Amino acid sequence: MTLHLNSQTDLEEAMHALLQLDPRLQPVFAVAGMPALRRREPGFVGLAHIVCGQQLSTASASAIWARLTAAFDPFHHDGFRRARADRLGRLGLSAAKIKTLKNLAREIAAERLNLDMLANEEADAAHHTLVSLHGIGPWTADVYLLFCLGHGDAWPAGDLAVQEAVKIGFGLKKRPTPKEMADIAEPWRPMRGAAAHLWWSYYRTIKRREGVIGGAAGAKVDSTKAASKKAVSDKSPVAKRS
Repeated sequence: MTLHLNSQTDLEEAMHALLQLDPRLQPVFAVAGMPALRRREPGFVGLAHIVCGQQLSTASASAIWARLTAAFDPFHHDGFRRARADRLGRLGLSAAKIKTLKNLAREIAAERLNLDMLANEEADAAHHTLVSLHGIGPWTADVYLLFCLGHGDAWPAGDLAVQEAVKIGFGLKKRPTPKEMADIAEPWRPMRGAAAHLWWSYYRTIKRREGVIGGAAGAKVDSTKAASKKAVSDKSPVAKRS
């Protein structure tokens, strides 16, 4: 049965079970404390929001998203599917993102894709379904599964913030590769999503101590957004990362 992180209570219960499962995480938890659950809107809206923000600053992404949601109210895949590409471009979307989102809207309209059903699939199968779509790469897939669907076992192996946190927390000589990250997280199934929340919280705590993230502003930093610019490359130009 798939674990779901739909509430803070769900996350806390999963975290306590995770700490019992792997005592190596207890010093990490002592630094990070209990993470706060992070959720976004599911469905086409949630995935489109993630795609829209890739490779952009928070301010730029927010401005484009505000224009899109104002132009399409409600923000529905049918309306987006019928929209002219030149209109979408004037709202701030790149040609690659337009292609990705239009393809996504067509797949949903044709009932070949049900994003909500992915919440109940095994994490690796759900991940595979998403990355098989044009323009949706590993990082985008995992962030959608974690934050939009609350999938308790999604694991963002290519996220730089999580990689760096694991390197520091486990005293590794170098940042682990996505393959190494997958191996490291294997013992945490089916709670790898809870582990991801822990490592992101640990990353923010460490960076605040280093002065990289400061004060109240630091508490609002979306480390996954920052890391997305350098995470493992998605397979299309939509989110090409170094």
